[in-house]
Amino acid sequence: MNEVSIRIDRKSYASPPTLAIEGLHIEVSASEFVAILGPSGAGKSTLLNLLSRLDQDYEGSIVFDPDVHAKGADAKLAFVFQEPRLMPWLTAQQNITLVLDESASSVAAARALLADVELQGFEDAYPGQLSGGMQRRVALARAFAIEPSVLLLDEPFASLDAPGAQRLRELLMKLWERLKPTVIMVTHDLSEAISLADRLVFLSARPAKVVHAEPITLARPRDLRGDEVRALHAGLLDAQPELLAGVEGAIVQPSNVEHGVSDG
Repeated sequence: MNEVSIRIDRKSYASPPTLAIEGLHIEVSASEFVAILGPSGAGKSTLLNLLSRLDQDYEGSIVFDPDVHAKGADAKLAFVFQEPRLMPWLTAQQNITLVLDESASSVAAARALLADVELQGFEDAYPGQLSGGMQRRVALARAFAIEPSVLLLDEPFASLDAPGAQRLRELLMKLWERLKPTVIMVTHDLSEAISLADRLVFLSARPAKVVHAEPITLARPRDLRGDEVRALHAGLLDAQPELLAGVEGAIVQPSNVEHGVSDG
């Protein structure tokens, strides 16, 4: 069952005149983890802003299937940005209860989530007292606090050192395996995408459209630097060397359409 149906016929900006997305169509299944890749400036973050409804100025439709959730209910949606976006005047625990309430059960849930992301003992710390990686963990815990049905991730591991980024990936997967939200993640890192996602969706240069989709069937957990991930990374780029550049020659094959993606 598809949980998110995305059809962006046209997304443009008036100043400067820019056609950002045109003819983009993606279907995402319930609990699927989809990674979106493409060249810089292709419109990946723009797509997430449309999905989150932060930007509603576009032609097309984005439908969250209510049948996947409680009857007639909207999708619970959480968004983790490139920056943690924590409230500096609130503690780590308060940044999580901010999206809940101040009840005893919410406080207990916030403390449990902080433990899940290995921040026991930092409940009362303010963002300025936490490292960048620790702030990212609080942001991740906050996103899962509402038990989202759809989770948007905009390069959540950017600017972290390699060990910190890898640990945050592991914590993300632990939470995802437990709650199984549908995830749509933007990343520039192909190996990262292979290590996390069920399917990769590659976008063209602006105006963005889908040029290729690749299902990932490797068993989890996956080692970012393991032989299987490295082999798939090399195989993809050997077959389509300019795939990450969004070259239109990398056209979606019929087998990929069966996985719910077309070139619009």
